[in-house]
Amino acid sequence: MTDRCSRHTARTSEDFRVPIDVHQHIWPPAFVELLRARTAPPRLDGWTLHLEGEPPFAVDPGDHDVEARVRLAVADGLDVALVSLSSPLGIEYLRPAESLPLLDAFHTGALALPAPFGVWASPCLSAPDPAAVEQALRQGCVGLQLPATALLDDVGWRTCAPLLDVLTRLDRPLFVHPGAALSAPGVPSWWAALVPYQQQLHSAWFAFRAFGRARHPGLRVCFAALAGLAPLHGERLAARGGGRGEVDFDVFYDTSSYGTRAVDALVRAAGIDVVVSGSDRPYAPPVIPDLGADAAVHALRTVNPACCTAASDPCDGPHPGREHRRDVLVPAGPHARQARTPAARRRPGSPARTLA
Repeated sequence: MTDRCSRHTARTSEDFRVPIDVHQHIWPPAFVELLRARTAPPRLDGWTLHLEGEPPFAVDPGDHDVEARVRLAVADGLDVALVSLSSPLGIEYLRPAESLPLLDAFHTGALALPAPFGVWASPCLSAPDPAAVEQALRQGCVGLQLPATALLDDVGWRTCAPLLDVLTRLDRPLFVHPGAALSAPGVPSWWAALVPYQQQLHSAWFAFRAFGRARHPGLRVCFAALAGLAPLHGERLAARGGGRGEVDFDVFYDTSSYGTRAVDALVRAAGIDVVVSGSDRPYAPPVIPDLGADAAVHALRTVNPACCTAASDPCDGPHPGREHRRDVLVPAGPHARQARTPAARRRPGSPARTLA
């Protein structure tokens, strides 16, 4: 695999004019063939996907046609689209003899994709190997994706700690994505995306707050789908003894499947600095929320995703659409918030919590 780290990790001022989608999926051809060779779920029969506890699902071949997806990314106005393994497939939890060939096929094929695609790595969780994670990152993956099902409680964060330590050491982000979800018979097709996926993200976000952050003070984390809207429960958290709502400026939230109302609510709870554009293509189209100003869209699509995925911290300096006051970054436009201290973008070992 070609070393492409520099392309997607070391950000410069140019990246703050580069629209980025942090959340897409595509299956490389060799990965598809391995799924077709399997006799047990997850497996493909032609283009029909079979998962444990799920009804058969007809996959659209065009969703994984590389040339078609490149054209779609161009039409979406993207310069970078980060793709990841579809964690609901459950591949990370297969025994190593089954999981590792699939993971290798995904990483090899995804890293060979043309521009504008970049890649999130995925680990084998039945036999976690920090060295394998580090190798994937050094070969070009921007960060590590973990299924939310691996991070639901203290045990999950402790179990994954050796993998997360690699991210902290290399200054790479974690992407938390919904994992596998069993569907009861008769539920509508949208059930998994609206109920178990959001419950997983909700639990993983609170578990990170309760257990993960203290263990990994220098870790940048991006939660898919606005973390199941967990940050909106700050008032209830305070009422139940969890403390005042606090903003962690190294925790980001992708907008996948949400529109203006939900994104606006999250901005009010956590600030615009931490909201990043993510579509979940091909399972959902991108939505650009109407937040009342071009500067807000610029923050979501360019500045914030670059801050989330950067290996060096570009957010330590002034950038388009932001004021820079005493090392405190404040977004411009109608959603601008009061200057916060300590600095919004902290480095490992510096103060981490700031009241919203």
